[in-house]
Amino acid sequence: MAVAVAFIMSWQASGDGADRGMARLAVFRGELYCSLETRRDVLFEVADALACRPERVHMLAELCLEPECRRGHGGVYDAVNCGEVRIGRLRRAVSGIPPRRWEDGRIRLACDVSNWLRPDAETSPDRLFCHTYARGKGNAQMIPGWPYSWVVALEPGRTSWTLPLDAVRLGPADDATEVTAAQVRDVITRLITAGHWREGDPEVIVVLDSGYDLTRLAWLLRDLPVDVTGRLRSDRVMYSPVPPRVPGANGRPPRHGARLGLSEPGTWPEPAVTTVTETSRYGTAKATAWPRLHQQLARRAAWEHHQGELPVIDGTLIRLQVDRLPGCRDAEPLWLWSSRAAAAAEEVKRAWQAFLRRFDIEHTFRFLKQQLGWTRPKLRDPAAADRWTWLVIAAYAQLWLARDLAADIRLPWQQPCAPGRLTPSRVRRGFRRIRQDLPVPASAPKPSRPGPGRPAGSKNQRPATRHDVGKTVKREEPKKETRRQAG
Repeated sequence: MAVAVAFIMSWQASGDGADRGMARLAVFRGELYCSLETRRDVLFEVADALACRPERVHMLAELCLEPECRRGHGGVYDAVNCGEVRIGRLRRAVSGIPPRRWEDGRIRLACDVSNWLRPDAETSPDRLFCHTYARGKGNAQMIPGWPYSWVVALEPGRTSWTLPLDAVRLGPADDATEVTAAQVRDVITRLITAGHWREGDPEVIVVLDSGYDLTRLAWLLRDLPVDVTGRLRSDRVMYSPVPPRVPGANGRPPRHGARLGLSEPGTWPEPAVTTVTETSRYGTAKATAWPRLHQQLARRAAWEHHQGELPVIDGTLIRLQVDRLPGCRDAEPLWLWSSRAAAAAEEVKRAWQAFLRRFDIEHTFRFLKQQLGWTRPKLRDPAAADRWTWLVIAAYAQLWLARDLAADIRLPWQQPCAPGRLTPSRVRRGFRRIRQDLPVPASAPKPSRPGPGRPAGSKNQRPATRHDVGKTVKREEPKKETRRQAG
């Protein structure tokens, strides 16, 4: 508890920028060490080796070759497989880092799923079929693996930095929408506890890509100060509010107004808001918005057990058309939906600009996978995968804290980078020098000898259990079969 209090107090520490930055980084490292239990020294040195290694990580055994890791490869694998990480405390430590605010003072969060593919791991439980994209248009594949739901804090401007705040592995019994809603709720609660959001501050914008049930998320998060903004498929249908009832009309009053098909221009009414913005990357961006539109809900899937009448969840529908998209020949329009029912011109502009910044999370995923080797280890136990994931997040958080302290150590063919604009790879290249001035709470290893292992020539008498892939949850009551006519 004392370390947690010192961690919160360190963000208001006095001194110049370099000393304050070193103090914040030192306190975070102390909180990271306290978040580790069994085999904490090895786990801490593994996180240090991750942050200091200038090259890509291809396997866990490579980390024991770094001077920051004083243990052998056997100890490294044993720590990841059998160690203990107090993920709850580490979550609070990462959420204690103040996210960089935008010009309007808002915090913008992005949610997405990144897959740890394990197609050949038949002995690993809780694998699901992960949707992946192959080369070429329309070549999507379903590959077994562990999907992880991520929540990150976005930053203003064009940057490759985000701040990962939470990561949860989706299991066979999990509903992706409910897990995402619980993640956002926990992240917002931790941000409020850390003092990053106070009563009276503007709402937090949560941006998502297509594939999420935006209406369901807005309903589950209706008591939080959040604005859910995400992309819709172009085949969706929305409905306007019910017009005033004609006096003397009989029958049950309707719940939905005029129909608006996103792919049917003939059903579009006159937009209430139209904005035109000149951008350097996308050309002219034209956004048209229709307020107070909702989706017609059906009593099935997530709404099957909803108590009472199904709600009508209004929001603002936005159609964004740009001149060009990097890497695409034809810039097709984007359809967005915001849980803010009545959005003015500035709010519409803020919504689509926040959504375009959502793609910065792809830079983070690529860095975690290609540089830090997040999906490289061949781990069998899902708990070990969660443990390794949070070690990677801790290493990335240290790089985020050191971004203003690192020197620009560039390769001969790289251009100089302006101060404060270093990429995660360049910060990682200079983190070893920063670590020399930081305290290392891990103790030195004790001399030991490796065990005898399995006798030569003997066979494994306990083969590992094979597990099925996909949703294997059984229903409490089977679905009612439809009656078929006897032919």
